[in-house]
Amino acid sequence: MTRFLQRLGRGTAAHPWRTLAAWLLLAVAVTVTAGAVGGAPQDNFDVEGAPALSGIESLREHFPGSAAAGSSAQIVVHDPEGGEVSDAQLAELAASVADVDHVTSVAPPRWSDDRDTALLQVVFDVPVTDPDLAGGLGVEALEAAVGSADADLQVELGGELPNTSPEAVQGTGEVAGVLVALVLMVVVLGTVVAAGLPLLVALAGLAVSVAGVTLLAGVTDVSTTAPTVAMMVGLGVGIDYALLLITRHLEHVRAGVPVVEAAGRATATAGRSVVFAAAIVLVSLLGLPLAGLPTYSSYGFATGIAVVSVAAATLTLVPAFCGLLGRRLLPRRERRGLPPRRPRRARAPLSARWAAAVTRRPVPWALAALLLMATLAAPAFDMRTFPRDISNNAADSTTRQAFDLVAAEFGAGANGPITVVVDRAEVGDEGVAAAAEQLAAVDDVVAVTGPVVSPDGQVAVLTAEPVFGPADERTPDLLERVRAEVDGAGVTGNTAMLSDISVMLSDRIWIVVVFVVAVSMLLLAAMFRSAVVPLKAAALNLLSICAAYGVVTAVFQWGWATDLVGLDHAMPVSSWLPILMFAILFGLSMDYEVFLLSRIREHWLRSGDARASVVQGVAGTGRVISTAAAVMVVVFLGFATEADLVVRQLGLGMAVAVLLDATVVRMVLVPATMTLLGRSSWWLPAWLDRLLPSIEAEVGAEDDDRVAGSGVGPGPEAPAADRRPDAVRAGMPG
Repeated sequence: MTRFLQRLGRGTAAHPWRTLAAWLLLAVAVTVTAGAVGGAPQDNFDVEGAPALSGIESLREHFPGSAAAGSSAQIVVHDPEGGEVSDAQLAELAASVADVDHVTSVAPPRWSDDRDTALLQVVFDVPVTDPDLAGGLGVEALEAAVGSADADLQVELGGELPNTSPEAVQGTGEVAGVLVALVLMVVVLGTVVAAGLPLLVALAGLAVSVAGVTLLAGVTDVSTTAPTVAMMVGLGVGIDYALLLITRHLEHVRAGVPVVEAAGRATATAGRSVVFAAAIVLVSLLGLPLAGLPTYSSYGFATGIAVVSVAAATLTLVPAFCGLLGRRLLPRRERRGLPPRRPRRARAPLSARWAAAVTRRPVPWALAALLLMATLAAPAFDMRTFPRDISNNAADSTTRQAFDLVAAEFGAGANGPITVVVDRAEVGDEGVAAAAEQLAAVDDVVAVTGPVVSPDGQVAVLTAEPVFGPADERTPDLLERVRAEVDGAGVTGNTAMLSDISVMLSDRIWIVVVFVVAVSMLLLAAMFRSAVVPLKAAALNLLSICAAYGVVTAVFQWGWATDLVGLDHAMPVSSWLPILMFAILFGLSMDYEVFLLSRIREHWLRSGDARASVVQGVAGTGRVISTAAAVMVVVFLGFATEADLVVRQLGLGMAVAVLLDATVVRMVLVPATMTLLGRSSWWLPAWLDRLLPSIEAEVGAEDDDRVAGSGVGPGPEAPAADRRPDAVRAGMPG
């Protein structure tokens, strides 16, 4: 791999215009292809294995052309002055809505007790995922239809279709985050040109990935949120990867290496870490399909496309721009050979002094860091999840207004009715009546309507209204009791499906965790020739992720800082978050683990001094990791300002996790634990050493001469453990 990466870096740096032209042609070709055969994102809530799915399929079979076979929406009409809404006003509104494409019926109104609010049920003949309704098109058609309503009336849209329409991407927070990241890179790299290069390369990779996700949507269902998540992760890692490569390139240029050769060396060394880090992220994303939901598969595939695109852009466009810009990436004084305005005092860098302080007293440092992380993680034990709750939407949105009006005028349960399907052909009308009585007797059910018999007479449908809203913590228990106490009933509907999804995701998270951790540990063991380092890395990564879970729970569910995230009340954590956040964060955390351990292992193989290698490794990577983490944190916080709840919670959680990982974990726990473990950190049983393939970590500065001379680093002809100094091997346990 080293030979290939070095040639790639040299070739693109020597011929930058050819490289840029090739990328432009690739972007145009992919974009044109995506426009011709690509598709639009759409959600798929038909989850195999969910108890509610069988009831939905029965409704689709026996109620063709109804909301069961297609989708529905609610129109809430309210008189803010408290007067009665007239029948004439409703009739005119219903007639306008009936002319909307795919609307098959508008049900008679349901009135509040004081008749100042009416609820109209609109039925479509296609599901919410149909291209004519998806992406907000159906909601736009409804908004146009109700626009002619009396100006004195408040008309809001709720129900299935409006509630599942994606929130528009605002982009303001993302732009602010990118600008802050640019300022940080200017401070670190010294020039606007060098600082803008990582951002430019990341955006180039994202441009190709957007077309790639569009192509993916042409062959499979892609969640409406997946492109935003893919962009968030791709932008963060893309800037990080490019920053790592540029930093290494500038080190060589400052050492007097010619520009083209410096680009080749940087690509052969730091580029290898980029490849491995991207591979770790992809392995983590491969765990998402194990959750068993189409939505998670689309998240994994879309984010994987973004990661591959930005990694490819880093390995080709960064050396190309480095070759094109030459020494202009350096500050002006350095280009002119002038000394710095403020000569640095001859002392070790701050990261080295910090690492030395931690390694001198590792036990108290480790205990303090563990106490902090455990405190932050504690709220996660109280985490409660639910996929979607419209009461979480912005207070001025039409869906939130409709939700609040329905709850105030008809009761909280009217926003989350439970549909019960009874097999009338089997139990007869007496059985249907008995099921209705049993349903009404269930605790927390305040009203039962129906039965509505299907046109073919095979099934009857009952509707139960709970005393609480759909996202209430008592909903899963109520569904279990209905299924247990109502004979022969299929409990289904939107509320039941969302609750079933939440339960399924809670059960399956462990499958994803075991897969991702196990495969990542095997890769780390092969790379660092150690059985202890992967265990430690996995444990610390899990600790930082749990701490991020705890912060998200405290902020959103406990409501400790809802004002800071633009919310007006506490809410459950989105069911999509835990697995998605784990898979992405475990891969991102391993990025920093690879960058740091590569340098520590490099010094360990050379000196055999466990403590000194930790200090030197932290000193050599502290600035790069801190800068990369700071950039990623501000980018993720920008996405945390979005209206979509999943994106908002994910952005905050990932920002917190990266911040903790780059500070508490990499700067305290890693040096402290590796100092305590000493030589044992690098222990690997001989039988496992023989079984594992050899994957070389990034070579150090002292190895760059070998890279420059031969095009390869340390060869794979002998395991890394066999190339350790004799004194080191003799002192190893086992």
